[in-house]
Amino acid sequence: MAVRVRLRLRSKSGVTVDTSALVNTGFETEKPQLLIPIRLARELGLWPPPPEVELVELGTAGGPIRNYLIRDSLEVQVVTKDRIVGPVTCDAILSHIESEVLINDKLGEELGIMIIGMGSGKWKFIDDPTDTVRYSEKPQYW
Repeated sequence: MAVRVRLRLRSKSGVTVDTSALVNTGFETEKPQLLIPIRLARELGLWPPPPEVELVELGTAGGPIRNYLIRDSLEVQVVTKDRIVGPVTCDAILSHIESEVLINDKLGEELGIMIIGMGSGKWKFIDDPTDTVRYSEKPQYW
């Protein structure tokens, strides 16, 4: 089991959607980014993409792929039973291939997510008490 957290996403148009998201430390970029499937992009009002969209090439384990990048288009919060962390403004990367929301390394760090057990899905916020353990959300596929 990987680490997944519950996110609340808010687009610039004011649409809010809650979803689970995979914390992907191998998704490395220079700033906070969230990869979202096209179906979720539609719900958030980001598809069809706005005029300011950029077509970018990203390196993946399967080779390079092209996706749409919309800079600073989302506000992201982590929602748990006892607290809400954020918002953090981030870029949206729209994917035709991925069916799950992916949190990149910088966004995970900005949200204070600390992985305790990658295989067991255990995590906590960086400022949680030392004995706090949180558990992964179920995957949500778009």
